[in-house]
Amino acid sequence: MYTYYENLIPCDCGGNLLFSILPITRKKTMAELGNGKKQASPEEVHPRKVFGWASRDESGVLSPFAFSRRNTGADDVTIKILYCGICHSDLHYAKNEWSNTIYPVVPGHEIAGVITEVGQNVQNFKVGEKVGVGCIVNSCRSCQNCNRDYENYCPRVILSYNSLDVDGTMNYGGYSNMIVVNQHFVIHFPENMPLDKGAPLLCAGITVYSPMKEHGLDVPGKHLGVVGLGGLGHVAVKFGKAFGMKVTVISTSPKKEKEAIERLGADAFLAAMGTMDGIINTVSADHSIMPLMMLLQTHGKMIMVGAPEKPLQLSTFALIFGGKSLAGSGIGGMKATQEMIDFAAKNNITADIELIPIDYLNEAMERLAKADVRYRFVIDIGNSLTEA
Repeated sequence: MYTYYENLIPCDCGGNLLFSILPITRKKTMAELGNGKKQASPEEVHPRKVFGWASRDESGVLSPFAFSRRNTGADDVTIKILYCGICHSDLHYAKNEWSNTIYPVVPGHEIAGVITEVGQNVQNFKVGEKVGVGCIVNSCRSCQNCNRDYENYCPRVILSYNSLDVDGTMNYGGYSNMIVVNQHFVIHFPENMPLDKGAPLLCAGITVYSPMKEHGLDVPGKHLGVVGLGGLGHVAVKFGKAFGMKVTVISTSPKKEKEAIERLGADAFLAAMGTMDGIINTVSADHSIMPLMMLLQTHGKMIMVGAPEKPLQLSTFALIFGGKSLAGSGIGGMKATQEMIDFAAKNNITADIELIPIDYLNEAMERLAKADVRYRFVIDIGNSLTEA
């Protein structure tokens, strides 16, 4: 019998402040959800055969995996997946590094493809349209956060994978050939946005764009610091420049200076004390933030979108003197995500990617663990995923 967790809470768990699903003590069975009515069999709930790649244990090794998805509901959109980005969170889940993976797990929340079917209530999407799906595939849509377009902070947020759906079955992600998603959580892709280079924006892009907008770090002439030049950081540089800001990259790797300035358009590499209006910190490795706080000018803000495993060490005096603030941000709501994609398309912003066939997936994961990628792996699902 399937079990549905009544309460799901978000948790800052590394990578890029994505969410981890933690079960609370109160559980509902499928029978309770159906008010005692006879429940459908798994085959009836999810009759559509799907193929993907899954990790089955803590080795993290991924291999072909057959599973099923539901039919297209009245409010659903069915998508043929053509590309899926590889987020560092995928690696954590594949290896159970956050101790909450439910195997088998099919990762992937940077999903791009074309619509093949729409439900009878769907008005804003059509068959053949280019679309994307990010980290979120459902929420309660009635709480205070959802009503303010912060579905990402909904207490009952449902994620693209390793997350129980409303029917009590496990969600599987974008390392697969198709997906069925409620229309509210599907993103329109502008015609000029390439699916392969646009897919990573559905996680990496919104993760940096949302806090920049929320904290006023989108004003021409302001000075933005970006800590870390990886999958998130390189996109943050591009957004900052598109907003008309002065952008400085802060990295412990001197070899990235040329890359930051000449390739990505940053204005500087490292910075003087007391000069920055805000800092987007994308680093998930343990590091000291005290020196970074000193780079901020009066009333400057540092927003954490990377989540080191160990607690941050910070003297309150670093905040008090100068009126500085430290904040966190986790991805973004659906309204903000659509706005981000539209802004990116208008300003020709895409992720820098390495396109790979799916049979290179395990090698890519090994390289990702060593930070050996510039800057995002994207799986060519449409041309390389075949039935196992």
